[in-house]
Amino acid sequence: MNSTGAPESLRGAARRQAGVVWWGFTLLTAWLAASLAVTPALAQDNPMPRPPQLERDVQFWIRVYTQIDTNAGFLHDQYNLGVVYDTLHFEPNATPGERERVVDRERERYAAALRRIATGGDNALSADDQRIKDLWADEGTPARLRAATEDIRFQLGQEDRFRAGLIRSGAWETHIAQVLANLGLPPELSVLPHVESSFNPAAYSKVGAAGLWQFMRSTGRRYMRIDSAVDDRLDPFRSTEAAGQLLAYNHRVLGTWPLALTAYNHGTAGVRRAKETLGTDDIVRIVRNYNSRTFGFASRNFYVSFLAALEVDRNPEKYFGALQRQSEVKFQEVQLPAYVSMATLEHALKIDPEKLRALNPALTHAVWDGRQRVPKTYRLRLPRDGTSWTRELLAQRLSPGEMFAGQNAPPRYRVQSGDTLARVAERYGVPVETLARMNGLRASGRLRVGRVINVPEAAPVMVASTAAQSPATAAAPAAPTAPAAAPPAAPAPLATPASPATPAPPAATVPAATPAPPAVAAAQPHAPIVAMGILPASPGGAVSAEVAQRESAEDAAASAAARTRTASAGPQPLSAAQAEAIGPALGPAADAEQNADPIDYSVAHDDSIRVTGDETLGHYADWLSVSTAHVREINHLKFRRPVLIGQRIRLDFRKVPREAFEARRREYHRELQASFFAAHRIVGTEIYIARPGDSLWTLTQHATQTPLWLVQQYNPDVDLADLRAGTQIVMPRVEEVGSGG
Repeated sequence: MNSTGAPESLRGAARRQAGVVWWGFTLLTAWLAASLAVTPALAQDNPMPRPPQLERDVQFWIRVYTQIDTNAGFLHDQYNLGVVYDTLHFEPNATPGERERVVDRERERYAAALRRIATGGDNALSADDQRIKDLWADEGTPARLRAATEDIRFQLGQEDRFRAGLIRSGAWETHIAQVLANLGLPPELSVLPHVESSFNPAAYSKVGAAGLWQFMRSTGRRYMRIDSAVDDRLDPFRSTEAAGQLLAYNHRVLGTWPLALTAYNHGTAGVRRAKETLGTDDIVRIVRNYNSRTFGFASRNFYVSFLAALEVDRNPEKYFGALQRQSEVKFQEVQLPAYVSMATLEHALKIDPEKLRALNPALTHAVWDGRQRVPKTYRLRLPRDGTSWTRELLAQRLSPGEMFAGQNAPPRYRVQSGDTLARVAERYGVPVETLARMNGLRASGRLRVGRVINVPEAAPVMVASTAAQSPATAAAPAAPTAPAAAPPAAPAPLATPASPATPAPPAATVPAATPAPPAVAAAQPHAPIVAMGILPASPGGAVSAEVAQRESAEDAAASAAARTRTASAGPQPLSAAQAEAIGPALGPAADAEQNADPIDYSVAHDDSIRVTGDETLGHYADWLSVSTAHVREINHLKFRRPVLIGQRIRLDFRKVPREAFEARRREYHRELQASFFAAHRIVGTEIYIARPGDSLWTLTQHATQTPLWLVQQYNPDVDLADLRAGTQIVMPRVEEVGSGG
């Protein structure tokens, strides 16, 4: 270990890298709180320790958050945060290029000084060189100073952003405190949004994380609704409840709050691997000594930056003087009796559209521009303006023709060879930016052949031949307020049908009764399907497995690209605009993908793996490009004898390299999990006590909707293949996301 606490191997590695569930806002359901209460106490006496060994790091981040704004920054050593060489100040109107030249010039100046001091021996030093040497004190050996020439890093100040976050936090701090209390979680966790998003509920990161708590789509779907109509990540209230569930899960798996918080940034599997590699849960030893390709500056500093945010949040007057936080957001909620367009709701409620939009940030662009209806049973937030809205009262304000039994189904298109976003956008007569936004893509993004994308309902501009309307579509009556668009024409280049046309449901209404809501019109038929390339959309709250898998893959790819940029020693942001372009976090970007899966899918040094849920010998054979018989032979397994969870299996890598096998294995589990959470949500946990004779089969019968791999994720250290009577098993409670609502 070197004198800074960072091992030489770590320094070298660093250089080489160079029914959907909605919760009420006033309380959580009692059974969820009870399900967590039966676990070991989560709110410990001192849940967030502040070790003296990390104090210099905490003080560094306090200075970043309170002393310098985004027109200044520290030039510092990336391993010893007590060494801050200089504070650089920029003119507010300085361009990024001008700022970068200043940082590069000063970085080289200090690197030259370090080399000069390291080789100067007992020669007299200039006053500035002596100051630099004194920063290192006894650690400033010649070898250490020479190594430090490559570790000079720039950190942009965040005082102005942190101050703004403190002011914004008042709108939700009471709700956050209430959620944490109901879940039995430490109240200190309430400051995490300072680090994640500066309390900006509309924040997006470059890798696709969104909202106050910065959930990726793949992780967010475990707990929230994320589809074409609703993205609960952008709802500060519902995303807070999801964050509480994720943090409780991290703590359950990892055992301490410093590790649970680090996992929020680095991923549960990564932190569990660090814990097992070093044989400790001591956050100091892990931060100082753990060596991993993905455990970089951000992961090492996440917990200490959280402690700094906690210090500043608890003592705002000390650092900022008097501050007036925003007042608490107050509203009423009304559950929609049917699918209703936003334009209809605005007219019936007679409420300013901007107020509605501000109170309902989870509703997507597709809802606000009329392409999707507000879903049935959605709890719409309304101002407290004297009118007490109820589901029945709202239904009385709406005519039967304004309420629908189903969602708008936008036409979908399967990408063909030669298609680009620009070409498809031109074909459908919309700007490329609009088409990109409809599909969560960048305007410059590429389309993969075979991918299914949403397209506008308007007919394409370039008409080759008109697609015949499906019989069901032709027979169904048009919706009273929103007639179906004319069927888009089939572009000439398209060939075989991507999917048969789906008949519309029969036109039926819900009988009216007093005081029940008025009749609800039948769902508008699916938008006409172009016979050569358009597919029907996913219904209601669930999304298709294909969409979930694609978005999960995009999340993983974006995170990998961000890691590559970090590893290549890309420049740190030099302005508020550059920082916001990367993401809303007040510290450096994450080193690893946010991932709640704690399972390590890597191959051990002896070319073996441990079997995990939903894996078979056939999978291993496919990933290795060998026969199943060969895998059985090298493991001395009898024919028809199944492999057990936790069992060690040896592998043969003569045809496929280890890295390729690991990638295929991770991809399999990523797709498996994405498909499951496309139609299911975790809504709580319960404890199951193993009884004599219990087995894996018993567990599957106890929770029929919960796959074995998910049970294993909640119990990664339990030998599920050899259950002992009395063993406590955490069982996630899962609900299926229905096609309605």
